[in-house]
Amino acid sequence: MYLETILILSQKLRHVRSVDIGEYMGYSKPSVSRAVGLLKNGGFISVDENGYITLTEAGKSHADKILERHRILSEVLEAIGVSHETASEDACKIEHVISDETFMAIKKYLSEK
Repeated sequence: MYLETILILSQKLRHVRSVDIGEYMGYSKPSVSRAVGLLKNGGFISVDENGYITLTEAGKSHADKILERHRILSEVLEAIGVSHETASEDACKIEHVISDETFMAIKKYLSEK
């Protein structure tokens, strides 16, 4: 969820900082700080001397994948009658556990309609 949030914020803001992530997600500073450290150590983000957070190539690739899953799953859920808010919340949960095979089948099905 952090990578997805950083991607979304980077499309809206000139610079993304930990405080922006915390405000967007409703998380505490210590929680965000821990996650940022893990993402940095994992090679998904870089943090410059001003505290500005940027997705690395690997981080951007992963965030794009998650955001695509979220968008498509939300659309499917809304198409079958789920409210926008619930569809978005449920898509967030599903996007992290759905297999690539199942997601690709859903994506293929939708493109053939």
